[in-house]
Amino acid sequence: MSTSFLYHAFSLPGYDYVRQEFVGGNVLLHVRPKGKLVRCPCCRSRDVLHRGVSKRWLRTVPVGFKPVWLVVEVPRIGCASCGLVRRIELRIAEPRRRHTKAFARFVLALTKAMTMLDVARLLGVGWDVVKDILKRHLHRRFGKPSLAGLEYIAIDEISVRKGHKYLTLVMDLRSGKVIFVGDGRGADSLKPFWERLKRSRARLRAVATDMSAAYIGSVLEHLPGVAVVLDHFHVVKLMNDKLTEVRRKLHRELQDTMGKNVLKGSRWILLKNPETLNPQRQEHERLQKALEANEPLAKAYYLKEELRQIWKQPNKDAAAVYLEQWIRSALASDVGPLVKMGKTMALYRTGILAWYDHPISSGPMEGTNNKIKTLKRQAYGYRDQEFFKLRILGIHEAKYALTG
Repeated sequence: MSTSFLYHAFSLPGYDYVRQEFVGGNVLLHVRPKGKLVRCPCCRSRDVLHRGVSKRWLRTVPVGFKPVWLVVEVPRIGCASCGLVRRIELRIAEPRRRHTKAFARFVLALTKAMTMLDVARLLGVGWDVVKDILKRHLHRRFGKPSLAGLEYIAIDEISVRKGHKYLTLVMDLRSGKVIFVGDGRGADSLKPFWERLKRSRARLRAVATDMSAAYIGSVLEHLPGVAVVLDHFHVVKLMNDKLTEVRRKLHRELQDTMGKNVLKGSRWILLKNPETLNPQRQEHERLQKALEANEPLAKAYYLKEELRQIWKQPNKDAAAVYLEQWIRSALASDVGPLVKMGKTMALYRTGILAWYDHPISSGPMEGTNNKIKTLKRQAYGYRDQEFFKLRILGIHEAKYALTG
């Protein structure tokens, strides 16, 4: 076998071929480093004395479906310059790893199209080997995301395990990358991010978040003067929850069967936008019947529809006037959940209207959260929390449908 073949096929520059063996279905290639690679690992001097040879077995890229091992003769040298006695370093492999860098690159290429479990089975290695390679790669690439040039961020939480186990995520809204994953939820989970942000000297312009008092308070404390934009997706969702609450209360209180039948199965019709109602399923007629039969439900439904118009006004001043009218209508509705919603909107009016100064939302974060849920579900959860966080930090590049 030529040295050129070793170089091109196995990424082995500077090694001489010695011999080959076939043992138990494995290909064993015996190689040794050329003289130019034999130097002191400390001072890099080539003025060394040979003190013996040991062998290091390294898994490398396969030939067809045959596993290939490099059996490398590693000289032990004594340096005449600094006096160090040690084995030389092998640039083709990381310290304390039983595979070459080329094998690691091969594994990473496969993980882009296959699950980790499938890669392990194909190559005949343990799942933990594939995981270790991927984890080290993710740590190098995404372990410390850059915060340079950061202007707009979104903050949200995601449930990762039953029993109220959460992670707090921060996303760069310009790039769509997750730049921070914190343990738990609330103000304390963001402390490491604020410390990093302070060191980075980035100048944030606005933060999009939900209506969490803890997140809002933390932003106001650490970023005075930076606008907090309440995500309209979460505001609309909260209103939808109030509408559902009104419907359920009415359904429980109704005594006649006919009235209950009108409400039965109306949940999704009530939550739909009018333009998406299906005429073939007579959803317009069913919606009208439900609203005509229940005045509190009608109030909740029309307030829900009017709420969407807050973000469709020509400017911020018009939106402020519209919002005040909406709040008054909700407070005057005499329907418990709607009155409560009106008070909430009054409390958060500044963050709601901030959208007109900075039209951002945490919508991209919701898409990432769905990817994370798929990642978690297909991997049956992650016991290694650090690995899970690294996967999240790199999820914008990952084919999350294949995680195994």
